[in-house]
Order: sequence, then structure tokens, then C-alpha cells
Amino acid sequence: MFFDPLYFVFALPALALAMYAQWRVRSTYGKFSKVANAYGLTGAEVARSLLDAAGLHDVAIERVPGDLTDHYDPMARVVRLSDSNYASYSVAALGVTAHEVGHAIQHATAYGAMRLRHSLVQVAGIGSNFGPYLFLAGFFINIFELALLGVVLFGAAALFAIVTLPVEFNASNRAMALLSDHGLVTGDDAGMAKQVLNAAALTYVAGALQAVSLLAYYALQLSGMRRSDD
Repeated sequence: MFFDPLYFVFALPALALAMYAQWRVRSTYGKFSKVANAYGLTGAEVARSLLDAAGLHDVAIERVPGDLTDHYDPMARVVRLSDSNYASYSVAALGVTAHEVGHAIQHATAYGAMRLRHSLVQVAGIGSNFGPYLFLAGFFINIFELALLGVVLFGAAALFAIVTLPVEFNASNRAMALLSDHGLVTGDDAGMAKQVLNAAALTYVAGALQAVSLLAYYALQLSGMRRSDD
């Protein structure tokens, strides 16, 4: 199967986009991480200001090691900022930090897409880890039901990737609105921060495309198995 030309027809465009997305986010972030924001605010200061403005005084901010390891932990209600952004005065840190605060606000307001994504976490993890193997096992030993189970499980992982898109886009939109509404960016800073967020968003688009492309390939092979059994 791995030498099936059709597999590469499905897989290569998504892989190419993923590689481009990774390059773009690294290059864009690298460029604007060297540009200081106009008001001399660190990522941590921006996060605290925006969280407090949203009434989320109980959401903590923590520093975590690494580059671009920033994330919001809904279980602990903590915005975790990477070494590269926590104490940085850059425009890039401004955008990334506000994005994570956007996730905290989504959680606090029970944003529907975020709730749906959270409900899919466990089954998506199982589907991503075991779905392909179950499908391949069923395909090679010609057990349709086993292959179908693999496709269904991987479908949950693909659905998770799709649902992630509105969650991430909404967080970025909230980030830019927050920064502007609270006077934390100039016009130039806003444009640069938006570029960083757009580059980051492309990685999620690439991830969703990879998942959907692979799912489509599995489904096509599964339909071939069904026809051969008839």
C-alpha cells in the first residue's frame, strides 16, 4: 500500500502544505520576534492585562521551557507561555500571548467549538494512534470489519482536526480584537502580530488537510474491499 501511487496523490499535497506552513510560521515568528512592540510590554504583562480585562483574575500565567510551546490548559486554568514569549517585548510575543488568552476566554464563555473539540480529545487520540494500524491490519488480512473500525476511529481524529480550525481562528480573531480594544497595539504592531497569527493558523489548516486526505484514501481502499467481497 505504501507504494501505491494513489496514496501519494492523496498524501503529497497535504504534506507539501504542512512543510510550507512549518517554514512560514518559523520564518514569520523569527522575523517579528526581533521587532519590539511599541509599548514595551512583555508577553506575561500582556497576558495579565487581557485576562484581568476579561474578568479572568483567577487564570494564572506560567512560564514553560521551549520555543513556541505556548498553550492554554483548561483543566488547570493556566495560560502557559514559552521562554521565547514570556519575557519578550516582541510583536510576535504580543500576538501569540493574546491568542492563548483568546483560548482562556473561549473556555470561560463555553465557546461551542471548543467544547466539541474537548469532547473529542480522547477518542481522537485513540483514533490517531490505533486507527491506521487497525485499517492496515484489516486491509492486508482482508477482514473488512476490522478495516472499517480503523477508518471509523481515524475519522474521529480527522473530525478533531476539522473542529480545531474554528477554535484556532476564533482565538486569533479574539486576540486581535482584545489587543486593539485595550489599546495594546499600534496600527503597525497589529499588522505584524496578525501576520504571525495567520502563519500559525496555516499549520492547523495543513493538519486538517493531512487528516482528511488520509481518511479519504482509507475510505477509497475500504470501498474497494467491499466491492471485491461482493
